[in-house]
Amino acid sequence: MFGREDLECLDLGYFEIIYMDDRDVTIMSRNTRHMWYIHNPEYPLMGSCIIFHKHKVSHPCHQHGRSNTLRQAVWSIKRHDKWQMGGRK
Repeated sequence: MFGREDLECLDLGYFEIIYMDDRDVTIMSRNTRHMWYIHNPEYPLMGSCIIFHKHKVSHPCHQHGRSNTLRQAVWSIKRHDKWQMGGRK
């Protein structure tokens, strides 16, 4: 479950928040316009996050990866954006 402190790592200058509750966060990167869905099922361990990603709203999601915390998921998303904007070599 995401706590208040977890949700505070979402930079509103960097992300547009589409949806947010204690288990799910859907955001859009203002840099790449990619959509990200982060789910916290708390199974098998508390704090596990599954990161899903899609390039356009009309595209289906695919699993991007996992992280232990929402903060780590945000770091992974920003790293992906940096790679994406750098020209996908």
